Amino acid sequence: KGGLMGLVSWVIFGALAGWVASLIAGTDRRQGCLLNIIVGIVGAFIGGLLMEALTGQHVQFGLFNLRSFIVAVIGAVLLLVITGATRRRR
Repeated sequence: KGGLMGLVSWVIFGALAGWVASLIAGTDRRQGCLLNIIVGIVGAFIGGLLMEALTGQHVQFGLFNLRSFIVAVIGAVLLLVITGATRRRR
């Protein structure tokens, strides 16, 4: 596990999670594929921390399943909402 295939799977997972989150948050037209990937990966990290804090259970992102995808999307939506609110204040 890991290596190049692990990196490629994280990029694909991040792109999908970031894209779905951008559709939910209404930012899809303003961000491209690269930003979707970044938002999805960072969102997975944020969502994992949040779920661990709320439930006490560790989220396994190495296993691509619906639960880890939903956690990543929730984290990415939170990231987009927070960054969107910060941009609007300026």
